[in-house]
Amino acid sequence: MVERRALYVTAFVRAVTTSLVGVLLGVYLARLNLSGTAFGNIVSAGLFGAALAAIVATFFGDRLGRRRFLLLLTLLSVVGTVAFAFSTSSLALGLAAFVGMLNGMGKDRGAALILEQAALPSTTTAEQRTQVIAWYTMLQDLGHALGAALAGLPTLLLATTSLTGAEPHRAVLIGCASLGLVSLVLYARLGSAVDSGAGPGRVLVTAKSRAILTKISALFAIDSLAGGFLTTAMLAYFFFERFGVAEGTIGALFFGARLMNAVSHLGAAWLAKRIGLVNTMVFTHIPSSVLLVTVAFAPNFVVAALLFLLREGLVEMDVPTRQSYVLSVVRPEERTFASGITNLVRIAAWAVAPLFAGLLMNDDSMVLPLVVGASMKIAYDLLLWRAFRAVRPPEEATG
Repeated sequence: MVERRALYVTAFVRAVTTSLVGVLLGVYLARLNLSGTAFGNIVSAGLFGAALAAIVATFFGDRLGRRRFLLLLTLLSVVGTVAFAFSTSSLALGLAAFVGMLNGMGKDRGAALILEQAALPSTTTAEQRTQVIAWYTMLQDLGHALGAALAGLPTLLLATTSLTGAEPHRAVLIGCASLGLVSLVLYARLGSAVDSGAGPGRVLVTAKSRAILTKISALFAIDSLAGGFLTTAMLAYFFFERFGVAEGTIGALFFGARLMNAVSHLGAAWLAKRIGLVNTMVFTHIPSSVLLVTVAFAPNFVVAALLFLLREGLVEMDVPTRQSYVLSVVRPEERTFASGITNLVRIAAWAVAPLFAGLLMNDDSMVLPLVVGASMKIAYDLLLWRAFRAVRPPEEATG
């Protein structure tokens, strides 16, 4: 389907810029000699902007039109990224990050994802839904991988051009903004099919769907609060400060991590057909959190990098399964709301956590955010399995 292919491409392009900015953000702010508190505030400002956009997408996205809203989101992202590139003070950086919805997580989980995700099920069958979403998320992580690989560009520009100081970072950030123009063109060419299944106005959520969404959103908030301690920007900052590795090395590490993420999505779809969506979500996620704790106490960068890559091969297997599960247990006309509300609580929790992680992160407690985040994620997995192991999607209930 033409619309599905277009959404695949926009997801890939957006993921490239999100990942690249996620890695650059941590190193760039470290090079500006900002304090841990200022660092956390700026990362949170970008995530709060993303959360606000997600709120609007959730409650008004269908009413305004998914295509029009996607165009607006992309335009704001381009403007905010350019403003961030030319800002130097903490206040200006925070405001630009807010407007541009700069995502320090380094992974695309914003308002555009909500709308694209809601549109995807109408392009396929229930049996193929998880596979389609797995391809979508795989392309996202391939984009994340490419973005991470490009994180060494500032170092390359510094060595091969006359750019000095923060100028190489500014050039790369402007390049990210330019890539947003590709998405603008693709969204402008989308047909009306992208709005298929969208509610004409306020969605009346059934009592059954409301109960499911309330419970699962509360659990997702715990998971995302934990994830907010583990943003790409924060992890890049950790590797930079703890082991003294350069941007190019960090970028290569995150490139490998995103490749591991991408491959794992198709593995998740295969596994879900055999043990179910909820079991796949839980029993791949717990080992990834245990591995993250070991990263915090690794004796050197090589060991830490190997453990981190093993963790990344498991941590994203819950993404396509989680998305497919949520969209399968509500009515078609509730999908934008369901996608929005579950992603919204995740973004909001992400936005809050860096404030605390920044306070925890100093020379004497660099590992604390990793340990706290991993512990919370394990608690989330256990609670999720207990609450939803008996709530099956249609294809499992009839299988």
